[in-house]
Amino acid sequence: MAARELPEFEHLLLERDEGLVWITLNRPDRLNAINRKLLDEISQAFTWLASDEARVIVIRGAGRCFSSGFDVSGSAPGEYATEEPGIVEDFVRLRANINRMLAIWDFPKPVIAAVHGYCLGATTLIPSVCDMTIVADDAIIGFPAMPLGGGYISPLWAPLVGIKRAKQMSFEPDSRISGVTASEWGWANYSVPADELMETVRAHALRIAKVPADVLLMKKMSLNRVADLNGFRTTAVLGAETDALIHELPSVQALRDSVGQLGLKEAIKRFKAGA
Repeated sequence: MAARELPEFEHLLLERDEGLVWITLNRPDRLNAINRKLLDEISQAFTWLASDEARVIVIRGAGRCFSSGFDVSGSAPGEYATEEPGIVEDFVRLRANINRMLAIWDFPKPVIAAVHGYCLGATTLIPSVCDMTIVADDAIIGFPAMPLGGGYISPLWAPLVGIKRAKQMSFEPDSRISGVTASEWGWANYSVPADELMETVRAHALRIAKVPADVLLMKKMSLNRVADLNGFRTTAVLGAETDALIHELPSVQALRDSVGQLGLKEAIKRFKAGA
């Protein structure tokens, strides 16, 4: 029986490879920065693939990196929206995004993240909810350069790297670690030389794909339940609540105003300089 034709998207590429499907974030001109359209397409792709014959899904980035973060479209003065919705509307929006991540966590097949180049800000949530994460040795994984929010990302780091390391990443602006460190901390399964990353990920995926689909599903459900009993799912939701509250702080509103007036790059420069 012939495999179904994979759907096409504007910012995603789906490719079939024996027993797996590669999902490639495909905005290389924007360093795969994730906007609302790309978020929608990721959700649509996983919904479609849930009933596909592929046994394993791999998610990666096109071009120079996995993803440079969420696209705030603030590269120049006047381009950044400083007006936030009310706190309830903000929470609903953030919770919806967390639900997108939990849909990957609950996806009925193993999902592997292959991370190279940059993986920054809220896009670190995607590998955090994948079943396996393999990174390039020289990958750079990090948090935002300015505290325009907070509590959205770090809660899901805590179960993976421990509370003290999650606090370090959260407290220090522009905190970054290498792929090697991410592996040592437990955020990733392990790291490999960059030129071996995709080959290594593919080898793991094809070995996993030999296991019957129903067995893989039961194994994943069992292990996810252990993590959820330890608070993984509750932790994810708390991140949305905290972020919505932090967005209301006067200090954060002032930083957002500076981005709107100066542009993101200049605002970050002045923040780092203590201006």
